[in-house]
Amino acid sequence: MFLKWCAKLRLKLLLDSHTLLWYVLGDSQLSSNATTSILDPSNEVFVSIASLWEIAIKVSINKLSLHRPYHEFLDKCFVDYGFTLLPIEPNHLVYASSLPYPGNHRDPFDRLLVVQSKEEGMAVVSSDVALDSYGVSRIW
Repeated sequence: MFLKWCAKLRLKLLLDSHTLLWYVLGDSQLSSNATTSILDPSNEVFVSIASLWEIAIKVSINKLSLHRPYHEFLDKCFVDYGFTLLPIEPNHLVYASSLPYPGNHRDPFDRLLVVQSKEEGMAVVSSDVALDSYGVSRIW
């Protein structure tokens, strides 16, 4: 009975920027566990506005190519895949103002994802082991 209940447990997943890119672009760097978690219809998949901002910046400075216009990338995320947009809320910023810097990890986009995942009770889907020092639930 307990196993049936666990199997029906709905997870809230927050995709790291690279995870979102690899999923949408069909990159083989995405782990099979991450892919399975994203595809599981019982899970709800979120994309932070912070990740979209990070990707937009990288596209604008030619550090990243999406092989399609940015607006088509967004359509793929939200129309085709049905991901849910996670806005940056004031409570996320309050939490961020007191977040420690374990191991001098100062990436502002990653730090915001950490805060959002903790505040919203989400697991982060990421290959970045540096996130583990923040005590987030990480799927890879």
